[in-house]
Amino acid sequence: MEPLANFNLNRLLVFVTVVDAGSLTAAAVRLGLTKTVVSAHIRKLEQETGASLLLRTTRSLSLTDAGEAFYEASRRIVHDAADAVAEAGQAAMAPRGLLRVTAPIDYCGPVVAVAAQLRQRYPELDIELLSGDGLADLVKEGIDVAVRIGRLRDSALQAARLAEFEEWVVAPPQLFKAMPESPASLEGAPFVGLSVLPKPWSWTFTRGGEQHAVKLRQGFACNSALAVLGAVLHGAGFCILPHHVVEAHVRAGLLVRLLPEWTLPGGGVHAVFPATRYRPKKTRVFVDALREQLAHGVR
Repeated sequence: MEPLANFNLNRLLVFVTVVDAGSLTAAAVRLGLTKTVVSAHIRKLEQETGASLLLRTTRSLSLTDAGEAFYEASRRIVHDAADAVAEAGQAAMAPRGLLRVTAPIDYCGPVVAVAAQLRQRYPELDIELLSGDGLADLVKEGIDVAVRIGRLRDSALQAARLAEFEEWVVAPPQLFKAMPESPASLEGAPFVGLSVLPKPWSWTFTRGGEQHAVKLRQGFACNSALAVLGAVLHGAGFCILPHHVVEAHVRAGLLVRLLPEWTLPGGGVHAVFPATRYRPKKTRVFVDALREQLAHGVR
């Protein structure tokens, strides 16, 4: 390897971008370079390290064993350098640039509200909201922050808890001739389940020191909380949803809350970030604003 004084550290950025983007072409677009220049950087990097870092075919790109180790070390160096530059330059600067945010379709309301407020406050901040219920790859897709509901699955990411929610049992007023008096009375009644949950039909109710597990009737399921809500409003059955989804409909008399003295396991609203030691100012401003919005109730 050549002495570090003669080593072009920009090649580390090119290498990391190629791996994260998944191809030379995609990396070239992100970096604003030609594919030929990107390829030349990778070729020179392999010469300088004396190791084959990437396995390239016409359709795919993967890391060698040496490339895996070199990628992890390079990624830390690139992120540390970016953090140092950002921390020095952003201290007194208003948020600017592109902020890419992903959020579940059912939870876009408060995210859109915050994004609109920040756009008015910081004209040089561009915001792109990607709504969807899948778990996006934050690094590969260039996402700054993901809003996620419930339990977190990817421990490799950093997360900040923004708010908590309760699960409410609700139904159209006409569904039950008599209000259910216990969790057991829900069994056999028409139920609309949220299919993205690990166990949409099994719930454990708690009251004081008492617990009651129920197995609800299968028959109607949707993969979106808003779709479940719509089905219930049309009389398809009762449901169990986060309180912020149904509370307004309860206040309006369109739904009634069942068994309010019993509680169900709730969940959290989290902001999730790529694993770096420094969080850009645009991300911190967005997360702080969303936390404040949620503290005043989801709208």
